[in-house]
Amino acid sequence: MFHIAVLSRNVSIIFITLVLTAAVAAESHAAMDTTKIEQITGLKGTFSKGENVFKISKPRTDIKVQVDNWQVPPFMGLTSWVAFTPAHDAQLMAMGDLVLFEDEVNPVMSVALDAGLEVTALHNHFFFDQPKVYFMHIGGMGNIDDLAGDVKKVFDEVNTIRKARPTPANEFPGNQIGRVNSITAAPLEAVFGTKGQSSNGMFKIVIGRSVTMHGVSLGKEMGVNTWAGFAGSDDQAVVDGDFAVLEDELQPVLKAMRAGGINIVAIHQHMSLAQPHYLFLHYWGKGKAGDLAKVIHRTLDFQEK
Repeated sequence: MFHIAVLSRNVSIIFITLVLTAAVAAESHAAMDTTKIEQITGLKGTFSKGENVFKISKPRTDIKVQVDNWQVPPFMGLTSWVAFTPAHDAQLMAMGDLVLFEDEVNPVMSVALDAGLEVTALHNHFFFDQPKVYFMHIGGMGNIDDLAGDVKKVFDEVNTIRKARPTPANEFPGNQIGRVNSITAAPLEAVFGTKGQSSNGMFKIVIGRSVTMHGVSLGKEMGVNTWAGFAGSDDQAVVDGDFAVLEDELQPVLKAMRAGGINIVAIHQHMSLAQPHYLFLHYWGKGKAGDLAKVIHRTLDFQEK
């Protein structure tokens, strides 16, 4: 009798497990209102039944791009896309790759971040491209109305930029950079609360972080660091540098930098098999040196100490 009771209990457990597994599988393959996604975004899409993914796309036919002195058709990698799939609790998950020109990247990034989307990578796919093309990866989760609406805002921003200026710009907006490097170090050191490095009228601050890779501890001098370099004059300065961020720091850091008017120019990794895993974002900003330093300093608050 004892063996029969145990067997019966085990069968019940297996049955419940199978039911729960089937429920999860059914939820993950829930139907999507693909027509509604097209209506909200204004873009046509295609459905993959095997993966239950609906993908909208928009070829960049508005600007002619040459790579290696050859005009690249949109089919060869110049098409923006966003894919949707059911997640949980009647929500959808979205992931996408946006084809952007240099003067589109940061305005579009700000729109995406303000809408609640995540920006997860920014890089190039080509060499010798004219004009320069960048690729920004985005993601998000939400109900169909909010998520598709957020994606529409991103594509609308691209349209707004190109309508105002059909030809991509070849410089950052804002004031010119002082031609003679004459950055005063003391006020910037006061902002950061630490000493920096000065060279020929320029100033740099470097803040180290640490990882372990292949059993070796690495830190600031091996490139695991956040740094900011200032040049130009105190009133007409430029700051560029690198933020080493943990994955859960990336979105807050991006939001803080964009809110302060700093341009993001790359998001990628520098190492593999490192623990913890760091991402690196590169930036460029123009303005008064003190104001730029305050933005960088505020952004540091979003990193683990």
